[in-house]
Amino acid sequence: MATSEGVLKVLSGAAPRLLSSDLGSSNSDLALYSKCHFKSVKNKGSRYFKSLKCSSMIRCHIGSYNYRRLVGGFDRNAAINRLRLLGCKCQQADHGSGVGMDEGNGARFVDNANESNLSGSMNSQKKLEFEDSERLKREKEMLASAGTGTTTFYKSGIDSIEDEAWSLLRDSMVYYCGSPIGTIAANDPTDSGVLNYDQVFIRDFIPSGIALLLKGEYDIVKNFILHTLQLQSWEKTMDCHSPGQGLMPASFKVRSAPLDGDDSATVEVLDPDFGEAAIGRVAPVDSGLWWIILLRAYGKCSGDLSLQDRIDVQTGIRMILRLCLADGFDMFPTLLVTDGSCMIDRRMGIHGHPLEIQSLFFSALLSAREMLTPEDGSDELTRALNNRLIALSFHIREYYWIDLVKVNEIYRYKTEEYSFDAVNKFNIYPDQISPWLVEWMPHKGGYLIGNLQPAHMDFRFFSLGNFWAIVSGLATTNQSHAILDLIEAKWADLVAEMPFKICYPALEGREWQIITGCDPKNTPWSYHNAGSWPTLLWQLTVACIKMNRPEIAAKAVAVAEKRISSDKWPEYYDTKKARFIGKQARLFQTWSIAGFLVAKLLLADPNAAKMLTTEEDSELFNAFSSLVCGNPRRKRGPKTYIV
Repeated sequence: MATSEGVLKVLSGAAPRLLSSDLGSSNSDLALYSKCHFKSVKNKGSRYFKSLKCSSMIRCHIGSYNYRRLVGGFDRNAAINRLRLLGCKCQQADHGSGVGMDEGNGARFVDNANESNLSGSMNSQKKLEFEDSERLKREKEMLASAGTGTTTFYKSGIDSIEDEAWSLLRDSMVYYCGSPIGTIAANDPTDSGVLNYDQVFIRDFIPSGIALLLKGEYDIVKNFILHTLQLQSWEKTMDCHSPGQGLMPASFKVRSAPLDGDDSATVEVLDPDFGEAAIGRVAPVDSGLWWIILLRAYGKCSGDLSLQDRIDVQTGIRMILRLCLADGFDMFPTLLVTDGSCMIDRRMGIHGHPLEIQSLFFSALLSAREMLTPEDGSDELTRALNNRLIALSFHIREYYWIDLVKVNEIYRYKTEEYSFDAVNKFNIYPDQISPWLVEWMPHKGGYLIGNLQPAHMDFRFFSLGNFWAIVSGLATTNQSHAILDLIEAKWADLVAEMPFKICYPALEGREWQIITGCDPKNTPWSYHNAGSWPTLLWQLTVACIKMNRPEIAAKAVAVAEKRISSDKWPEYYDTKKARFIGKQARLFQTWSIAGFLVAKLLLADPNAAKMLTTEEDSELFNAFSSLVCGNPRRKRGPKTYIV
């Protein structure tokens, strides 16, 4: 064990934290998961582990990011020096010095996603030298293009918007030990203010991963799943305080670090950010949920179910579930989270129980239940999962849903009701109904509100939460159709000249000052404050296909096609009608590119959307019906409902 811990320190710069034993985790889990950073080689009677060092002279390159600053005024020699700095001179791990395990324990151990690296390392240097020469050739073309004042810097042989998008997506790929591992957030060569847009974000990679799965390129998604799993539960702290075990990072970056005792050699390491360096210092709640959803999509699309059956992957799923299902002070079945813990990662008044997290939570629970393998001591976790699914679906469908009838009901609420059969359970005051809602709510259609807390209903329409409630089956069939009806009725507000509004309406005036803290980036109708985000196209498309209404998504994609390429694939758009490119929007934003590609691919092959959707579970439906039909304003019922 001491040997394995020493190797881990070389690889990561920090020893991983031990797992906790809550919710039935066993000592075998601790022993097995601590070895998830190693490659196992099955050799008849024993298994051997090797560290995940990359082979000698394999170069770490990040697509066209290597010439990011050329057009911004840096010379060519600077770009070449940068390429040399990214070179990795790691030593190949010793095959014969692994850590052995007895066969008798019946455990299955990890095998590296990049088995081809072992047999193909001899050719890696020549291959990558050729890629570098091709890249330098493209740099010359870029410099020539910049000198003539043209705005295009990609090769002129692009036949369509889709071809351009694929070229841009591939240029954004990040490589670790010679293999693709993800895509950077943005790849604008004219932008010198990189910040953290040169990192691989888990939530940002999801549309990239789905697009590549649809193209049959499975390796990069598999690599991403396994390597982000290695980053789970690192010893990261904020003011000497560590986040919960099972937390997935918001992002990571490939870095070169010197080997101990040899200044001339380097090793590639993955450096994760759990929020301790992010704006606002908020840990991401959605990363682990998206990871589970992508894992299921990989199995559905590739047919390779062996990945999700691996012991390290199963342990990773259970750790995320234990973190999310842990008991706390909250009475509600929804996840209690802080502002900035999801796609809206700045202060926007979504603290509490935001719909986006609840929709992803429900989807991840269903996906995990489908993928979990039975093992000793897992009954308690399974019961907790099933109980939460039933309670969560009832809570969201019953209390988050509004349409014109429900708004009128809230308008006539009595307050200060005390009893188990109260109608106004959360003590909502009718004066909370904003004038905009009275005028905006159509006669046909409805949606799930953005948040619910005691004496507070956030009536804003949040797109991702509503889309994913349809995709996951959190919304009922009737509610799902009503959400799409509302989108059609309010097309001019939610789509306008570029889909899709992240939320509606914007916070303005004094409300904006108080709720956002006068955030200069989240000014009204910009960024998270009702800005328009092209990446939301793919979630809209999956939702529309599931409800057999793909024409809505096709119409939105047609709107985006008119501008998105000529506007250089911005991160977001500003103004009520999305007429302007966002004032601080990055260009060539990867998830804008990937979201467009996924939408096009799914519209061409709607059947492929099944890898993301889940149908309404019959057991959940029966449980929900029994709760509602007995008494819509039910009195105090059984403490639990176990499937």
